[in-house]
Amino acid sequence: MRFSFILLVCVSVALSAYQPEPLALSKQRGKKVYELNCQTCHGEDGKGEPSIFPPLAQADYLMQNRTRAIRQVLYGARGTMIVNGHTYTGEMPAQGGLSDTEVADVLNYVRNAWGNQDNSPISPQDVRAQRR
Repeated sequence: MRFSFILLVCVSVALSAYQPEPLALSKQRGKKVYELNCQTCHGEDGKGEPSIFPPLAQADYLMQNRTRAIRQVLYGARGTMIVNGHTYTGEMPAQGGLSDTEVADVLNYVRNAWGNQDNSPISPQDVRAQRR
């Protein structure tokens, strides 16, 4: 009987102390930011629109440079970029109205969705460091 009580207490403490991984929480929040701010151009599946909006799904360009990704969300992008061997010329509007946390969350989502894999999360502090 005593052993069962101790086991029950240990399991209860372990369960109450369990917190989902911060990256998992960031990605959950980031999906909502993506749906509100990015999905119109880049699509629900992150595949973009051929010749118009570059893909984020399995996108070499997105994954190559974290700082560039942060700055493009904050300040937008203009000109030519090559994504997965295809050239895109256009303009992405700045998303400067997003908080540091929202920028980090949306980047953590897209950098871990649709075949992308980045297990080093972008933090709000990383975003703050790129704000002018």
